[in-house]
Amino acid sequence: MLENIFTILVNPYNKESTQSMWQEIKEYYSHKSRKYHNLTHLENLYKELSFCKELIEDWDTVLFALFYHDIIYKSTRNDNEEQSAELALQRLKKINYPEDKAERCRQMILATKSHLPVSDNDINLFTDADLSILGYDWSRYAKYYKQVREEYSYYPDILYKPGRKKVLKHFLSMSFIYKTEFFRAKYEENAKENIRKELTKL
Repeated sequence: MLENIFTILVNPYNKESTQSMWQEIKEYYSHKSRKYHNLTHLENLYKELSFCKELIEDWDTVLFALFYHDIIYKSTRNDNEEQSAELALQRLKKINYPEDKAERCRQMILATKSHLPVSDNDINLFTDADLSILGYDWSRYAKYYKQVREEYSYYPDILYKPGRKKVLKHFLSMSFIYKTEFFRAKYEENAKENIRKELTKL
């Protein structure tokens, strides 16, 4: 599914680069260290964004952000978003994607670092979709947080748990986890309930 979506996305800009670009994406997201931030995550993100497609102004740019937002993901580094955004910019330049749209894509990817509201509604919808897992039913949520723990498996609990608690408490400290009415109505209440429940297990 994802390969077909990516092919349709890239072909109008540069048909010759489509296959090599897809292979690179597939290779990064299929690495054995990826337990959550993998191709399944991208499929889920696509599904969530499809539900609100009519609210999105620049669908192509959102899709490029989807494919590149976690392309660099190493739990030992704190600049994954910056590195992913830079790689996206390089690849979009290669296919002559409009410069202003490429910059918007870069901003979308960088926004997944803080998940704070911005003035660009496409970015808010994109980052909300990225957090949609937080509002799923408990069994799906529990699978997600266990997969994240696996990605950080070389950190002992004494280091991992305080960091995880800090992230979860940060979400609970927000007036709203989701920036858009669309995702807020869909997932806000359940997300907070899930986060509180996970905190009791840490």
